[in-house]
Amino acid sequence: MKRSTLLFGLIGTTALLFLIRLFYLQIIDDSYKLNADSNAIRKLKLYAPRGTIYDREGRVMVANKPAYDLLAIPNQVETFDTLKLCTLVGIEPRELRQKLRDARAYSRFKPSPIVQQMNQVDYARLGEQLYAFKGFYIQKRTLRRYPEGGAANVVGFVGEVTDAYIQKNPEYDRGDLHGVTGIEKSYEKALRGIKGTRYVLVDVHNREKGSFRNGLYDTTAVPGVDLVATIDLELQRYAEELMRNKRGSIVAIEPSTGEIILLVSSPTFDPNLLVGRARSANYNALERDSFAKPLYDRALLAEYPPGSPFKLINALVGLQLGVMDTLKTYTCHHGFHAGSLHVACHCGTSYPLRLIPGIAKSCNNFFCSTFRDIINSRPTSREGMNTWSEHVKSFGLGQFLDNDLPTGRKGFVPDADYYNKAFGYTQWKAVSTISLGIGQGELLLTPLQMANVAATIANRGYFYTPHIVRSAGDTAIARFSKPRRTLVDPKHFEPVVEGMHQVFEAGTARGSRIESIPMCGKTGTAENPHGQDHSIFIAFAPKDEPKIAISIIVENGYWGSRWAAPIASLLMERYLHDSISRPELEKRMMEGDLSQEYLQNADRRLVRKKPGAEP
Repeated sequence: MKRSTLLFGLIGTTALLFLIRLFYLQIIDDSYKLNADSNAIRKLKLYAPRGTIYDREGRVMVANKPAYDLLAIPNQVETFDTLKLCTLVGIEPRELRQKLRDARAYSRFKPSPIVQQMNQVDYARLGEQLYAFKGFYIQKRTLRRYPEGGAANVVGFVGEVTDAYIQKNPEYDRGDLHGVTGIEKSYEKALRGIKGTRYVLVDVHNREKGSFRNGLYDTTAVPGVDLVATIDLELQRYAEELMRNKRGSIVAIEPSTGEIILLVSSPTFDPNLLVGRARSANYNALERDSFAKPLYDRALLAEYPPGSPFKLINALVGLQLGVMDTLKTYTCHHGFHAGSLHVACHCGTSYPLRLIPGIAKSCNNFFCSTFRDIINSRPTSREGMNTWSEHVKSFGLGQFLDNDLPTGRKGFVPDADYYNKAFGYTQWKAVSTISLGIGQGELLLTPLQMANVAATIANRGYFYTPHIVRSAGDTAIARFSKPRRTLVDPKHFEPVVEGMHQVFEAGTARGSRIESIPMCGKTGTAENPHGQDHSIFIAFAPKDEPKIAISIIVENGYWGSRWAAPIASLLMERYLHDSISRPELEKRMMEGDLSQEYLQNADRRLVRKKPGAEP
């Protein structure tokens, strides 16, 4: 009796629980009804507007504009007029069929993009006829726009996520965009925002009839965070004009903060080319341009022998290690001589040179001799090389700088182990690596690193990590505020700074001197085994309390004083005085065309385009 009562009690309790659950699902909870009515309810993504990017003066570098995507849910698509739809959206029938096949392969129940990034005209024309295409619908989104153009390598561009990207980042869906290069990539998480969702009722004619249950299940999109870049957009565009029809790069840094004022890679392109439905075709054209390589960021990725500007570091290391002082002299006899080894010099002096005039005249013998003495200052060449390498690396060379840039290279600073392997033995001498004394040989630096060297000398021995964004929303970027010090005592920088000042006053850059601004610089000519040498220059100004440090490389530009030094002086004057006092020099730099130099020295295997042509 008790067992039967217990059994009936269990059955009754279970039935009651089921009835309660059924009542909750059918009467109270609408979530299952939402799924059941999916043929009449459409789920729309609300794309969050990406954050706006401003320059250091508040100018808009990157903003948003409206665009529209045509999507399809394969299991809801019915027979339709293919030719009519293709005419409305401007694609070929073959492309439309392929898009639908890809959509079915991805999912028959999830929406897939068919035509993306339509403008408002296309959207209006299609919207009037959309009732004829069951299973298709239009979704609003935003695209990037660049009101001022320029700085394409700085701001970067966005592109559609791939399936592989989605697997690693499941918060993205097909058709979403993400930062591919530049600030767009480095600060993707902040810029992208958070998508929202909207449920709408759709009638049998594929027309929206309003929100479902007054938006009870909708979620709001959260816009991305606005960023303030460190770039001076006006100066950036001016620098790009100066580099027109030239290949190379310019990097300028504010020494007191490490903020990157400009970051030019030339040839460049209009970032608006990579927006909208023409993006793919334009990207392919830019990528195929193997001569100009506009998508290649020379400022961050190119590695060069630094040439004569590196003599400044050797002077500082020599002073720190006590192998020289400001009174020590070397006499140049048309170069450095050690047995059969000869390193030519064109400083034009035959009298003893001290450090400051040695920098101003850029004497190869002076700095080859200094480097030799550095290596020989230790019991063995191996120890001397490692001591030299350690001091050089303290300037941030031969390593990544842990900045906020999305790409880059660390360059190369050799040490004793490298030469042991290269030579195959360990008893090599200082003269075996003497080219390091004048910034040649195996040594490689990026333009960003060269600018950072200039900033470090301007600060008399320390630098802040170069960075491209100042603040995100109301929050300043704080991780770059700690200075990094070199192994060279600050007291050793003053004579080197004076030597750099004399480069403008009486040395190799005196033709670029400006009376009103005390500038410090160092010209350089980097040997190029593939053709004409590169014109190199690093500088900062003013001499005391410097506001800007700069490095310039003009490929195939002969020597530093021919192109790089004049361009640097123009940029520093423009930044400090907001004007130019030498219009004739500006005109010569603007009109300078090195296209023929590239044609004469370029690899013959490259596919050539019209020299100097914009993409």
